[in-house]
Amino acid sequence: MSEEATKAKEAAKAAEKSDKEEKAATVVVEEKKPKKTKAKTSTSSKLDKLVDDIGSLTVIELAELVDTLKEKFSIQAIAVAPAAGVAAAGGAAPDAQAEKTEFDIILTDVGAQKLQVLKEVRSVTGLGLKEAKDVIDNLPGTVKEAASKEEAEEIKKKLESVGAKVELK
Repeated sequence: MSEEATKAKEAAKAAEKSDKEEKAATVVVEEKKPKKTKAKTSTSSKLDKLVDDIGSLTVIELAELVDTLKEKFSIQAIAVAPAAGVAAAGGAAPDAQAEKTEFDIILTDVGAQKLQVLKEVRSVTGLGLKEAKDVIDNLPGTVKEAASKEEAEEIKKKLESVGAKVELK
């Protein structure tokens, strides 16, 4: 067998292996019927093509796309409390007399007993070990959002009993 034939067979095997891996990572997306519009412009055709291209990406490629867009446009995830978003959108200030019924539990310091705080965060949130560790490593971290007043105070007592510092917002 010639050297070129051997190289061609190796390239074919590599391409076949790559195709199998790509098929394994491909997500099946249910296609929806496009809405009927009166007249398509060149902009909507560009968007349609972009949507089709994104729909054909694998999960891994989508994750890379998201990371690339975050880096290129300096996008950062910001948690917004639902009530704050409504107040900002409505333009009306919340009534000063109204008592707050939902609280966000913010961990500001873990103290000396980091392992005990980690265990308490896991028990009150149901998070996995990695997610709970991320919360206590990236302070201030939100332990729980939109908790009732009683629940928020109970969680605060539990966390403070093991040496953590907690704020209710």
